Amino acid sequence: MSDSVAVGGGAAAQPGRPSPAAPRSQAAGQLRAAQARAAEPWAARSLTARSLTARSLTARPPAGQSPAGQSPAGYLCAARGWAAPDAARKLQLALAAIWLFDAVLQFQSVMFTRSFPRMLAESAGGNPAFVAGPVTWSARLIEAHVGPANAAFAVIQLLLALGIAWRPTVRLALGASVAWSLAVWWLGEGLGMVLTGSASPADGAPGPVIIYALLAVLLWPAGTDRAVPFAAARAIGARTARLAWMLLWGGLAYLAVQPAVRAPRALSGLLSEAASGQPRWLAWTDSHAAAAIGSHGLAASVVLAALLAIVAVGILLPAPLTRAVLVLAIGLAAALWLASGLGGIFSGAATDPESGPLLALLAFAYWPFRPPAAQPAAPHRRAAPAPSPSPARSPSPARSPSPAPPASPAPPASPAPSVSPASSVSPASSVSPVPSADLAEPSGLARPAAGAP
Repeated sequence: MSDSVAVGGGAAAQPGRPSPAAPRSQAAGQLRAAQARAAEPWAARSLTARSLTARSLTARPPAGQSPAGQSPAGYLCAARGWAAPDAARKLQLALAAIWLFDAVLQFQSVMFTRSFPRMLAESAGGNPAFVAGPVTWSARLIEAHVGPANAAFAVIQLLLALGIAWRPTVRLALGASVAWSLAVWWLGEGLGMVLTGSASPADGAPGPVIIYALLAVLLWPAGTDRAVPFAAARAIGARTARLAWMLLWGGLAYLAVQPAVRAPRALSGLLSEAASGQPRWLAWTDSHAAAAIGSHGLAASVVLAALLAIVAVGILLPAPLTRAVLVLAIGLAAALWLASGLGGIFSGAATDPESGPLLALLAFAYWPFRPPAAQPAAPHRRAAPAPSPSPARSPSPARSPSPAPPASPAPPASPAPSVSPASSVSPASSVSPVPSADLAEPSGLARPAAGAP
């Protein structure tokens, strides 16, 4: 048979000799390999981009759930490489929003006139000399350069808001906000008028800027992930944070019952003054509240002081009761904000939103965390009972060797077969021939010894 067969009438390929198409196929393969190597970086980048897109778009948490107990927003941020904001970070962003609103109010047109330094000089009245002197000096300095000074104040507040909102500068911005708040509280607000004897919580005392500073300290980014009962305790600890809460709200309760504040017409007079220059709905609210209190300023002041004292000591209660106390604190903050005419933000002459929003934000900073949900336990499998230990067996006595069984008698030898006489043997001619194959002894049968008959 031939080694090769011609197909379709063509010449047969001889063994060991390459076909004419082999060089062309090798060149094509080398060209494709070169193109693949040249496109490898782009392919790798494309594959990475596709995998990231697929993970962020297709790996969605089913039905509002997400792996490891994350919220859907937190899972999406993690899929895109962002850090989901925790409770403290959300409070920092809220603080940044209030600073931003403060900067917007500082950019009002009336702040670039002499009305702004004159308003600051009013806070010197009734204060001790170490407070009144610096306040008067700063008001005169601002009045001499009111335009550039007010623009600088507004820009500083804007930078504080942006710095707190941006993670890389949050520490720097919070530290700067503490220094700025203390300076404004002394030189611009006369320490919130708390040393004059006439400061009232309904009038914004002890001043919003001191609460700015307190929030900056409480919301300072902590370097540890220790377990805390609320967000305000992460930086300074739960005990110190509760002490700061009690001092603030206890101080508000004290201010509410000062002699000048608990006078019969003192509280109603503050509400009537706050109603002037406000929108109709806000003026109606403050006017009717002033009319309802009337000359019962003492009773109203005592009730307000009692509620503020409950809020002060309620932070020491267990978590369920603490939440109820914090709800009361948020309600009181809203009521005090309404009493101050929302800080005069609609009058065009307000420099800040007053203490109400900041007190509410402070209450959210003390909101107790919920304990983590317990993971569902794996189904319990009943373990098979352990085999009871068998009692130790006593060693059996050595057995005496059993006597050997008696030897069975040997079977009697069969008698040798008798040899028949030769005459009894049939002649050879009478024996039928047997093939040689039939003469072989079956296996297992012993061949008779030589010489045996």
